[in-house]
Amino acid sequence: MKPFTAIMLAGVAICPIGKTDIATAAAPAAASARMSAAECEVWNRERSFAKSVESHDAAAFAEHIHQGAVFNAGTREPVRGRAAVVADWKDIIEGSKIVLRWSPGVVSIGGNPDIALSSGPAWIENPDPQAKQPHTISAFTSTWVKGSDGQWRVLFDGSGAPPRAVSADDVRKLVASLPHECPRA
Repeated sequence: MKPFTAIMLAGVAICPIGKTDIATAAAPAAASARMSAAECEVWNRERSFAKSVESHDAAAFAEHIHQGAVFNAGTREPVRGRAAVVADWKDIIEGSKIVLRWSPGVVSIGGNPDIALSSGPAWIENPDPQAKQPHTISAFTSTWVKGSDGQWRVLFDGSGAPPRAVSADDVRKLVASLPHECPRA
């Protein structure tokens, strides 16, 4: 897989967010959303998943991935299975080429209580001092499934459009607007 394709995955389907849409793309939707206790379980699990990447913990990252996961789903080059996903995300988890972060905004559980959809903002920093676009913001969507052990794991991660370049200040504003706790119903 090409490195930029892997960057776009972020464990998530990434969609472009315009500079003027930064605040409305994540935090206000999350602030107005009220989620059930089960949806908050997934919301917290998504935060834990993001923290595994932020803390460069490949073992914790792997624990969030379903054994039969498909990342880059819906493309001609899907990555299938936990081991393959972890290997494909090695550089992202290490954080040496990019620094990837994301946060859940909204989680929805439908008619099947063991399947959930999580979405929210993602932001990427390119630590290379010569980077032409050091900061980008996008949005993600991930599909979670609850296992027989009661643990939620990512089953599907799609692909999407490239992230949108923004300023470091835009990223700070987005991060400051994010909720620290799941907005309960």
